Amino acid sequence: MDLEAYRAHPREQARITSLLGMVPDNVATVLDIGARDGYLSKILADRGLRVTALDLTRPEFEDPRITCIQGDATALRLPDRAFDMVLCAEVLEHVPVPGLQQACRELQRVASHYVLVGVPYRQDIRVGRLTCHACGGVSPPWGHVNQFEEERLRALFADSTAQRIELVGERGPDTNALSTKLMDWAGNPWASYSQDEPCVHCGRRFLPPPPPTLKERVLARASLEVGRLRSRQASQKGNWIHGLYARSKNQ
Repeated sequence: MDLEAYRAHPREQARITSLLGMVPDNVATVLDIGARDGYLSKILADRGLRVTALDLTRPEFEDPRITCIQGDATALRLPDRAFDMVLCAEVLEHVPVPGLQQACRELQRVASHYVLVGVPYRQDIRVGRLTCHACGGVSPPWGHVNQFEEERLRALFADSTAQRIELVGERGPDTNALSTKLMDWAGNPWASYSQDEPCVHCGRRFLPPPPPTLKERVLARASLEVGRLRSRQASQKGNWIHGLYARSKNQ
């Protein structure tokens, strides 16, 4: 993925502006989980914050203001209350259950004051599914194995208090079970097979699918028509949900 072009898009800029606009003024130290190339870490460092950037493999960027470490959100090798705030954006949708619950406990454990979370909002992960031609398994788009709304986030961060919740952007129509099944039978030919995220079943990168047969093209077209007839047609409020959660002083 061309991250520079992706982040320049107005939709992505709106997400970043919302997320970073929720950082409280009394934060001095931040743990950025899922830092990737350090984009958000560097913006936070520009504000004078002391930032630790963490990812499954140690982030490769070099910035003297930022400490880069390797780690797993489900088992952080860090002390309790080590950072004023933990930032976790575009990560939790990738963490399978039961690791998801453990990751949320870990985020709260190492935060002394706040956890700031950003995840897709009410995403229909049946839209854009991919068929792995190595193992035959069907994966959700972008490796998103979880769906989130206010109630689920409240349960996952039950040891903290929601200080602020924001919905950002608009999401498109959902699909339905019949449309999903038809597209699976067609081999999901029009999904984004260039994505970085691998197959959730075998871990291999996706390869471009072979040209669809006539039968598969008919099934795929039928899937689209069924989806249009039965899905919610209008765009809906909230493509992402951002939540700022405050730790209790007694926990």
